[in-house]
Amino acid sequence: MSNPRVRKIADRIKVVVAEMLERRIKDPRLGFVTVTDVRVTGDSQQATIFYTVLGADGDDEAALASTAAALESAKGLLRAEVAKQLGTRTAPTLTFIADALPETARQLDEVLARAKAQDDEVAARRVPTYAGDADPYKKPREVVEDDDSDEGDGTPTEDD
Repeated sequence: MSNPRVRKIADRIKVVVAEMLERRIKDPRLGFVTVTDVRVTGDSQQATIFYTVLGADGDDEAALASTAAALESAKGLLRAEVAKQLGTRTAPTLTFIADALPETARQLDEVLARAKAQDDEVAARRVPTYAGDADPYKKPREVVEDDDSDEGDGTPTEDD
C-alpha cells in the first residue's frame, strides 16, 4: 500500500465505515466496534477492514461472534455508503477481520509480568558480595623497621 492514492482511499474507507457503525447501523448484536486498520489492494477492488470490540476479551467468544455476524449483515449497506462517499467507478468489496492485536498485546504483557516476577525472585535470593576484596581501595604499605639487623636496609656494606 505504498501508493498515495490507495492510502487515501483506505483512510477514507476507515472514516466512512467508522461513522456508519457509530451513527447509522443500529444492530443490537453490534458491540463497541473500533475500526483499527483498513488495507486496500492496489487496484482498489478489495478492502480488508480490521476491527476490535471493546470489552470483548479473548474469553468472550460469543460477543465477538455476534459482532462479526452483525458486520456481515450490514456489509451491503456499508459498501453502498463507501461507494457513494468515494465517488469511484467501482466500489471495493469489504471484508471484516477481527484484529488480533489486543490479544497479542495482552499475551505479551503476561509474559513480561512473568519475567519480572522471576527477576524479582532471583534478586531476592541473591546475596550481595564484592567482586574483589572487601575493601578495594589501596592502602599505603606499612614499613616494619628492625633496629637489630643492618642487612636489607639498602646501604652498601664493606663486603660489597
